Amino acid sequence: MAMRVIVIANDGDGDPGWVGEHLRQVHGAELVRCWREDVTSWPDLHGVDLVVSLGSDWSVYWDHVQDSVQAEAALIHAAHDAARPVLGICFGAQITALALGGSVQTAPQPEVGWFGIDLLGDAPFDSGPWFQWHGDRITPPPGASVLATSPSAVQAFAIQRTLAVQFHPEVTQAMVQRWASGGGVAELERLGVDRDAVLTDTARLADTRRQAAGRIVDSVIAGPL
Repeated sequence: MAMRVIVIANDGDGDPGWVGEHLRQVHGAELVRCWREDVTSWPDLHGVDLVVSLGSDWSVYWDHVQDSVQAEAALIHAAHDAARPVLGICFGAQITALALGGSVQTAPQPEVGWFGIDLLGDAPFDSGPWFQWHGDRITPPPGASVLATSPSAVQAFAIQRTLAVQFHPEVTQAMVQRWASGGGVAELERLGVDRDAVLTDTARLADTRRQAAGRIVDSVIAGPL
C-alpha cells in the first residue's frame, strides 16, 4: 500500500513544495490535505504513516485561531505518542513545540529571507542557507534535542520520531513569489525587507535546496532522530 501522509496547511497555501515532491516521487506517497480552517473534516490517524505540518501566517497564540491550534496540537501529540513520524515546518514547528510541552513567543528579530544556521550535533540537514519567513520563536519541549539555532531563534529540534524546523526546506521559487505578492508586499515593507533582494536570492538558491529537502524527509521517515 502507498504511504499515507497527512499535510496540514492553511486553505490557499497548501503547497508542500520539495517535501511533497519527494514524498510522491520517491516514496509513492498519497498526500491527504487537512485545512486548518476546517478541522472537522480531518481524518484520524488510522493508516497514516507521516504527519507534515506546514507554515502559516498565523501565530499559535492568537485568540481567534485557538480552536484550530488546539485541534492541530492534539493531532500532532497523538501522532508523536503513537510513534508516527512528524515533520513540522515554520508555524508547523511552533505548533509541534506547543503540542509536546514547549512554547512560542515573539522573536526579538523577524527572519525573512535566506539565512545560514548554526548546527548543534548530528542534524539531518546542512547549515544552509535556508529560506525563512517568521516573527515568532520556539522554546523546545522537555526532552527535545536542539539541532540548530540562529541569533533570533531555535532553528530545529528533534524528539523521538518528531522533527521540527523553523526554516522552510520545502520552499520553491513559485512559493516565495506568491508569499511576496499581495499582502506580503506590505509585510516586507513594514519589516524593512528588500523584496527584490529576496526574490533574486530565491531565484538563485531555491532549486539548490531540492535534494536537501529530500534528505530531511528520508531522515524523518527512517527515524528515530
